Amino acid sequence: MAVFRFIALVLIVLGLMLLGADVVTMLETGAEPRLRSLENIWALFSASGVEAFKVWIAEIVPAPGADGIMAVLNLPAFAIFGVIGVILAVLFRER
Repeated sequence: MAVFRFIALVLIVLGLMLLGADVVTMLETGAEPRLRSLENIWALFSASGVEAFKVWIAEIVPAPGADGIMAVLNLPAFAIFGVIGVILAVLFRER
């Protein structure tokens, strides 16, 4: 259980770091808020990986499922990591 609590903490911190990076970018450019999606973060590490994943998922999962996965990739990255971290923290809290 301690491992899952640690993973939850890491995910929450990662979500806060991504939110902070979005705020700093917004302040630097002076433009309107632009949140990085999970796809954008993934593309920072491997641009061809995102495109290969999209092609692969379209081949194996039927159309509504693939569209749902693509919608998740377009969500703000901080929200995905933060929400998963909070859910794990609640599920594996000490009782």
